[in-house]
Amino acid sequence: MKIYFASSSKVWDDPSWVSEIPEAGFDGWEISADGNYRLDKADTFSMVRHEIDEYSLNVSVHAPFSDLNPASINMPIWEETVKQFTVCIEQASLLTDTVVLHPGYLSPVSRFDPAPAWNNHKQACIRLGETAEKSGVTACLENMPNLEDFFCRDPYEQDGFVDGVPGMGLTLDIGHANTTGNLEDFCKIILPKAYHLHIHDNHGKYDEHLPLGKGSINWNKIMPKIVKEYKGKIIVVEGRNPEEGKKSLEFLRKWF
Repeated sequence: MKIYFASSSKVWDDPSWVSEIPEAGFDGWEISADGNYRLDKADTFSMVRHEIDEYSLNVSVHAPFSDLNPASINMPIWEETVKQFTVCIEQASLLTDTVVLHPGYLSPVSRFDPAPAWNNHKQACIRLGETAEKSGVTACLENMPNLEDFFCRDPYEQDGFVDGVPGMGLTLDIGHANTTGNLEDFCKIILPKAYHLHIHDNHGKYDEHLPLGKGSINWNKIMPKIVKEYKGKIIVVEGRNPEEGKKSLEFLRKWF
């Protein structure tokens, strides 16, 4: 099992911090492709590629999510979201075979009638799955933390968006599922199907991204399920910085 590190809080930092990832003992880096690390800009793509080569890092990519909504009922916004995800998938395919996508959310208007937003979200998954399949990438839809109006806080809904869609897979985020109060359901329904795994801790209310063992998740119960049922090849520790990530890595070494 390969264990990578990711930190969305680093998207505005200069790339010098990336050296801390292999120093902490991680096998790779999940690039949060936002802020200074967007892959749709030639200079930032070159910078990212330089860091990968400099430290011989394996990588996966998390697509940008700032101000994007694949469930938007405002069609110019929907088209721009699909466009930006498409470009990210195509660029990411030059670096990896795994891209993570955040799902969409209901707007104040679509809240009154969620069906069009759900349908638009499904169509976005179909479009992006086509791009992913052509690019040799699996685009993995992620479950969300307890944020009002976001899709994919329920495992059946998350699974439904990618069911029967070539090129699409599932990312299970253990920390997110802990905040929605249905971690066991996610482990039962999503874990055996998951292509990709995010792991971090919290106290069950907020998406704190704490080191493993510093929150309320019962890892002695969850980790044996992961060892037995997770069929993916990568676990991504999501942390606030590589120093805290290293604590999670040491914690994971009990099982891997």
